Amino acid sequence: MTGYSEEFAAHLAQDCTTLCHCWLVTRRDGTTLGFTDHDRKLTVGGRTFEPQSGFSQSEVRTSLGMAVDTADVEGALSSDVLVEADILAGLYDGAKVETFLVNWMDTSQFARMRTSTIGRIERRDGQFVAELESLTASLDKPNGRVLRRQCDAQLGDGRCKVVTDDPAVKGEGVVVAIAGAGKFEAIGLGDYTPGWFSLGEISWTSGPLAGRCFAVLDHAVRGGKVFLAVSAADPQPEVGATFTIIAGCDKSFKSCREKYSNGLNFRGFPHLPGNDAAYRYVADGMVFDGGALVE
Repeated sequence: MTGYSEEFAAHLAQDCTTLCHCWLVTRRDGTTLGFTDHDRKLTVGGRTFEPQSGFSQSEVRTSLGMAVDTADVEGALSSDVLVEADILAGLYDGAKVETFLVNWMDTSQFARMRTSTIGRIERRDGQFVAELESLTASLDKPNGRVLRRQCDAQLGDGRCKVVTDDPAVKGEGVVVAIAGAGKFEAIGLGDYTPGWFSLGEISWTSGPLAGRCFAVLDHAVRGGKVFLAVSAADPQPEVGATFTIIAGCDKSFKSCREKYSNGLNFRGFPHLPGNDAAYRYVADGMVFDGGALVE
C-alpha cells in the first residue's frame, strides 16, 4: 500500500495517535522477515511482524532531487529470528527493506513510507546497526566495464555461457570428516583432478547450512582423500551434510580456453599491453605487423 487512506489520514490528524513502525526485510535468497518497534506481534497486509528483535530507527531525512538518503536501524540479535552467523554469511547484504507506518490499534490503516536497501552492517555486544540506503544510492556507483586482461563475467552467466549443470563442471559430495577451521574431507569428487574446484562455489543441500553458498578456496587430494577448503570465517558444516559444487575459474584466458573450451566467449582483453609496452620507445628491429603484443 502506498499513500494514506482516508481513515488513516483522519487518524493522523487527531491529537492523540497510536502509531508504530514496521519493517519488511526481503533477503537476496527470497526469505522475508517482519519486525516492528511495537511491543506485540502485528499482522499488517497479511504479513506478521515480530517485536522481540527490538528494532528501532534513527532520524530519517528525505532530500529533494537525486541526493542519497540514509537511515540507521538498530536491533538485537535474537536466536530465533536474527543470528550473527546469517549476517556474517552475507545473507542480509543488499537486502530490500520496506518501512511502514502503522496504526497498531487498527492494522488495516498503514502506509509504506520508503523502500531501502541494507548497506553497511555493524555488530557489537549482541546488537547490530544496519545502514539503510535509499534506492538512489545505486545511481551513485561507478558503472561500465573495466578494460583488463582477466575476464569480468561470472562463470555460467549469460555472457560466459558455460553450462554449469554439466557433470564436468558441477559435482556432488558428502562431508565425511572435519579437518580444521574451514577445511573438511568429502567423498563423491574422486573423478575430478586436484584443483578443479579451487575458486569455485559450494552450495549446501542438507544440514544446518542448507541453502547457503560459500566460495571454495582450495580443492586438494592427499593420500587418496579429497579435501576442500573454504574461508575459516564461514560456518562449519557437519559430518553427513551434502552439497553441490561448481568448478572454479581464475578468470584467465588460458583457463577459459583450456579448462572450459570457451575462448570465444572470454570477456577480458588477454592481449592488452602493459605499461612497459605502452610507454617504450620505437627502436630499430621492432616488429610492427599488427600482431598481439602479449601471448
